[in-house]
Amino acid sequence: MPRRNRLSKAGARLEGRRLARQAAGKLGHDLRAARKRRGWSQRELGDKVDLDPSRIAQIEGGDGAGGSLEVWCALGQALGMPLRVELGRDAKEEPDDAGHLGMQELALRLGRETGRGRTFELPTRPANPSHSIDVCLRDDVQRVLILEECWNMFGNINASVRSTRRKIAEAAALAVAIGGERGPYRVAAVWIVRDTRRNREILARYPEVFASSFIGSSSGWVRALSAGGAPPEEMGLVWCDVRATRLFPWRRG
Repeated sequence: MPRRNRLSKAGARLEGRRLARQAAGKLGHDLRAARKRRGWSQRELGDKVDLDPSRIAQIEGGDGAGGSLEVWCALGQALGMPLRVELGRDAKEEPDDAGHLGMQELALRLGRETGRGRTFELPTRPANPSHSIDVCLRDDVQRVLILEECWNMFGNINASVRSTRRKIAEAAALAVAIGGERGPYRVAAVWIVRDTRRNREILARYPEVFASSFIGSSSGWVRALSAGGAPPEEMGLVWCDVRATRLFPWRRG
């Protein structure tokens, strides 16, 4: 075994021993206080979990680090205070909205590569931040605001379409403000949908609903987002691969 691995393992064991003693000390203190609140002797508590009073005294004194998890669970149950044991959050674990964040990350990166201003979670109603656009791109050359809604998994399609249309209407005020004397910017919107089997099945199940809601050319939208071209006038829908590395067109059935 390499020397470096031996040292790493020894360090983990030493730290584990220290933390176990620290936890056992606190648990023992809490155990003693809970027992006394109930008016029980150490013998009475020991009888409930089949331990000698002397062992209860040791545990209450902080010498319980070597005790089995079963014993600690039994003591908690006897006192009506179930033991809770859990590992800390894994730094390698993805956040709950990792799929959604991945698409937003891709949209923001493509916006940077195409020279556009970028805003993450832009509120369309400042008084209610829950009403926000996933990603908003500002193209000062083509004078257009691009609203991008990222969908990891479809929920209520009707409400979602209405929500996007409402955001388009609300963004019109921002388009007027930044347009100045030359007139308002155009507002364009697109859905970026994660390419999963479930999402494809939903699109295939309701082809007329999606075809009438997303009239804009999907290929045109992919070119606009990936290469910086002018976005179509109508709202569109494009696919994003599951690893959130690229966009590709939605082929209508």
